[in-house]
Amino acid sequence: MSDVLIQPSHALYLAIDQGGHASRVMVFDARGDVVAKAVREVSVSHPRPDWVEQDGDVLEISIREALDEVAGILGENCKAIVAAGMATQRSNVVCWDRKTGKVLSPVISWQDRRASRWMQSYGKHAQRIRAITGLLPTAHYGVSKLVWCLENLPEVQSAHSNGALAWGPLASFLLFRLLDEQPMLVDPANASRTLLWNMNQCHWSEELLTLFGITNEALPESVPSRYNFGTLDVGAFKVPLTVCTGDQSAALFAFGKPERGVASINMGTGAFLQTIVDKDIDDLKPELPDRLLRSIVWSDENGSIVVSEATVNGAGSALQLVGNDLGISPQTVQEFLPEWLATEKNIPLYLNGVSGLGSPFWMPDFVSKFVGESEPPEKMVAVIESIVFLLQINLEEMKANKITLDQIMVSGGLSVLDGLCQRLADLSGLPVSRPQQSESTSKGLAFLISGQEQSWPAGANKELKSDVFTPETNKDLAQRYGRWRKEFNKELSKMELDHG
Repeated sequence: MSDVLIQPSHALYLAIDQGGHASRVMVFDARGDVVAKAVREVSVSHPRPDWVEQDGDVLEISIREALDEVAGILGENCKAIVAAGMATQRSNVVCWDRKTGKVLSPVISWQDRRASRWMQSYGKHAQRIRAITGLLPTAHYGVSKLVWCLENLPEVQSAHSNGALAWGPLASFLLFRLLDEQPMLVDPANASRTLLWNMNQCHWSEELLTLFGITNEALPESVPSRYNFGTLDVGAFKVPLTVCTGDQSAALFAFGKPERGVASINMGTGAFLQTIVDKDIDDLKPELPDRLLRSIVWSDENGSIVVSEATVNGAGSALQLVGNDLGISPQTVQEFLPEWLATEKNIPLYLNGVSGLGSPFWMPDFVSKFVGESEPPEKMVAVIESIVFLLQINLEEMKANKITLDQIMVSGGLSVLDGLCQRLADLSGLPVSRPQQSESTSKGLAFLISGQEQSWPAGANKELKSDVFTPETNKDLAQRYGRWRKEFNKELSKMELDHG
């Protein structure tokens, strides 16, 4: 699909957003308005339980096709594109041959937990890993997937033996395949999700490479978020790609420079909660909050922006999984879920461990289940409430760690649901703002590409048109949350006993 939305004027900025289900190419003008866009759907495979994969060649082709379509839309106006950028899913990894460019492994998704047992053996190093990376040792991050590839894929082993192996974040592979220079580079947001990157020093950690038994010869060079990554072909024109980052990192900038006191929640396949924190990188200590993440979302010559981050792994993915199990098509869910959220009363509880529990529990093998008898529409509402409940737990975790929040700003596909947003406001006691625009990752990426952090878009956070959900008293929701917490804690206790 494609669109031309306005006539271009002056400088244009091209944003590549490679997401879990689609590759998007969007072109923005200096006011942040969309000039043109093209989208290519991409498939996700689940060859075994806990395995989630994509095809690297297919992802590259989808981006090239979208680029060609946008170039066709703009024609000679492509010459007005002054810079491009790319955002990808941060924890996805892939292996390829640096000499031939051939893909040697699937693109293994952040949702994939095939190596969780291997990762659990590093639990005793959790405090040190956290002090270096800001993260916790879970199989959602790249190192366990890379080691799995080296141990299980003959082509990866062969390339490693002859010095041709390249591996790392999906972003690095796409930079290599899309840019004329075939660079071997990675930005902080994507590098950090390997569990091999030193957040304090902004480069690969020799200590963690040794711990995990990896050498750095096959890894890309770590560079800032804004960098001269190489040259992108857009039609007959050459465009410098000057920004690379993660999808959630870019989404944080969708409405201008992020402000302290705002919890930004982007809800797609997963739900990612981020808020700016005051600590500089050099001040990070091992005594960070035990169960939340600390991440760099931007780095340039002026310094770095750091967030406290929480993750709910099962958001849109949980809705899709349960819908499939109940025999409800995605189209039916999309059409009727707003009505179900407004009218259904006999709502059960859903203990949501889809794709493993993220923060603040970090339990990869939690088994999802419903508590209470109900009909399919009521169960779908329960899935939505489970997302709200997990977000609320993380908001409480932030409060316990003295992170002050004044409001919530939501984006992403699930944010269109009024019933979700109102429940989040009611339970958290914070106003929830939903800006009246979509494509948050591409919009934030364009903001960063423009390099006008102080003035584009002017006063975005203050002047942005938004739907605002004001907290209301919702006793039924509060009671369900209390019962949900009780049942949830009961299951957690059982699992802890089973794990010894």
